[in-house]
Amino acid sequence: MDDLAQLISWRAKLLDLRMGGVREVTDPGGDRVRFGSDAELARAIASVEGAIRNASRVTPHTITFRTSKGL
Repeated sequence: MDDLAQLISWRAKLLDLRMGGVREVTDPGGDRVRFGSDAELARAIASVEGAIRNASRVTPHTITFRTSKGL
């Protein structure tokens, strides 16, 4: 799983692409990614945002029970 800082960086890059109207990107390794439409780019952003939400989720370490007899 990617760390939170990297996911946030990816989201920022995708948002910059979308706001700039760019549909094709080449990374330093020479790999080229082309987004066919704005909707496809929006889905990529939504996917990264979902991963950020999952990575940000904190699980409780202690569970406290409160019980009563209902009186």
